Amino acid sequence: MAGRFELYKDKAGEFRFRLKAGNGEIILTSEGYKQRASAVKGIESVKKNSASEARFEKKASGADKFMFNLKASNGQVVGSSQSYKTESGRDNGVQSVMKNAADAKVEDQTA
Repeated sequence: MAGRFELYKDKAGEFRFRLKAGNGEIILTSEGYKQRASAVKGIESVKKNSASEARFEKKASGADKFMFNLKASNGQVVGSSQSYKTESGRDNGVQSVMKNAADAKVEDQTA
């Protein structure tokens, strides 16, 4: 099963998206956007920038806390991962985003 983006509205009324792998696991989440169109542009940015491993900022924050951010060419973060227990888990997450994002369909849950 292919990955997919879910476009949704959060409790504060902001638009967000998340990228899910084929198994349904969330592998990337966005910040909140005031406008739906901005969130859609964020999805397009993830699709474009996820092709380059250099766009991923890999981070370690203390013991058993690894995560990554995906950045656009201007350096702005367009998506962040969950927290992983291991460095290899985080790196597998990066590979999953690279594999799933480009061809992922968008499921619009805002209608």
